[in-house]
Amino acid sequence: MSTVDYALDDGIAVIWLNRPERLNAVVAELVDDLLEALDAAAKSDARAVVLAGRGRAFCAGHDLKEPTPPGDSRPRLDRLQDVTRRLRGLRQPVIAAVHGYAIGAGAEFAMGCDLILAAEDAVFAFPEVSLGLSVTGAASRLLPLLVGPLKAKELLLLGERVSGTEAAGLGLVNAALPADDLMDTALAWAARIAAHPAAAATMAKRALDSGIDSSLDAALELEVSHALITEHSAEVAASAEAFRSRA
Repeated sequence: MSTVDYALDDGIAVIWLNRPERLNAVVAELVDDLLEALDAAAKSDARAVVLAGRGRAFCAGHDLKEPTPPGDSRPRLDRLQDVTRRLRGLRQPVIAAVHGYAIGAGAEFAMGCDLILAAEDAVFAFPEVSLGLSVTGAASRLLPLLVGPLKAKELLLLGERVSGTEAAGLGLVNAALPADDLMDTALAWAARIAAHPAAAATMAKRALDSGIDSSLDAALELEVSHALITEHSAEVAASAEAFRSRA
């Protein structure tokens, strides 16, 4: 895995998104590597998982400097949605440790986790509508559950950025912390979970998710359908070209 690092120590698997030179922006290789790392965690004796990002950001969303690959987009979009499926399907609870940017797909990766810790100065945003795109990662299902339907629509339709502190106030994250304390706290939470009987932690996760995820697959499929419509639009082409032409 060249874009994701994986480590297992004392019952805790730590997965690092590792494209720091691009703020861990999403490309197909990162998706493949992340799924491979999640599979490794699933097969391991880890009792908790932490997902974090190397460098200055958790994940700055899709890499708009990369052109959309030609051909049928459905396999690529389904592969992206598999990240949420895999995160929700892991038997181990997953903690997202978010610093810097968590934009678009980055915020959606975090929401796929069971717990979210954020640096106070982290930046969350859902800019898809402003770019002519569709949300992914079951954001259409998970975001309203976390912040309420009205606030979810505000975040999606206005695309405004919120800090980690603001995200905690909205219920988008569990807690906001000083950036220097973020990873230590995430590992401490993971250690507390790992100290519990593994089967009980898995059953608690499954029981809580049983209602939340009852319509998750429908949301993921609807998002793919919308993405197939939007990603080849003239508006998306114009916004992508504007982004690539930046100095």
